[in-house]
Amino acid sequence: MFVRSVMTKKPQYRKHPRPVLGKLAPQLLKTPLAYILADHHRQRELFSLCDELAASNVFDAMLAGTIATFLETEMELHVVDEEEDLFPMLRRRLLPGDDVERIMGLLSGEHAADEALAQEIVRGLRHGIETKAATTDPALCNALLTFADRQRRHLAVENAIIIPLAARRLSKKDTADLGRRMAVRRGISESAGSRK
Repeated sequence: MFVRSVMTKKPQYRKHPRPVLGKLAPQLLKTPLAYILADHHRQRELFSLCDELAASNVFDAMLAGTIATFLETEMELHVVDEEEDLFPMLRRRLLPGDDVERIMGLLSGEHAADEALAQEIVRGLRHGIETKAATTDPALCNALLTFADRQRRHLAVENAIIIPLAARRLSKKDTADLGRRMAVRRGISESAGSRK
C-alpha cells in the first residue's frame, strides 16, 4: 500500500508491507457470519492491492497474480455464499418492518455488475503477466480503481445493514446450515474443520 505525501505537489509514495490474502481458518465456518465479516476484511486488503497496482509506474506481475487469483477463487466463492445461501435465508426470515428487500436487490445487482468487471480485470492482469508488460494498461488501472471503490461501498452496506440483521433474524439451524454449505463449497469437512 502507498501513502501519499502531503509535503510536495508531486505524489510521493512510501511502501508499507503488503496485506496477506491467505485462507481463513476453517473453524471460523462454525460462525459463518463471522467468517463473512473476516472475508470482507480480506477483500478490503485486496482493494488496497488494486489501488497499489493502479498507482504504480510499473506492472508488478506478482501483485497482478495475487489479485487475479483472489478474484477467481475467494471472491467468487464469497459472492456465491451470499447469493445462494445468505440472502435467500435472510429473505425467508425478514419481518414486515425490516424493509431491506430493495437494498438486497441492489446488492445482488452490484454482485452481477462487479462480477463482470472482475472478469475484465482478471483478463487484463493475466494478459499483462503473459506478455511481461512493463507498465499497467491505463484502462486496467481505471477498472482496478473502479472495482475497489464500488466494492468498498458495497461492503460498507453489507457490514452495517445485512450482517447485523442476519445475526438477529437467522435461527441457529439457519446459521448451522449456512456454515455447512459454505464449508462444502470450500471442500472442508464438517467434523474436523479441515480440508477434504
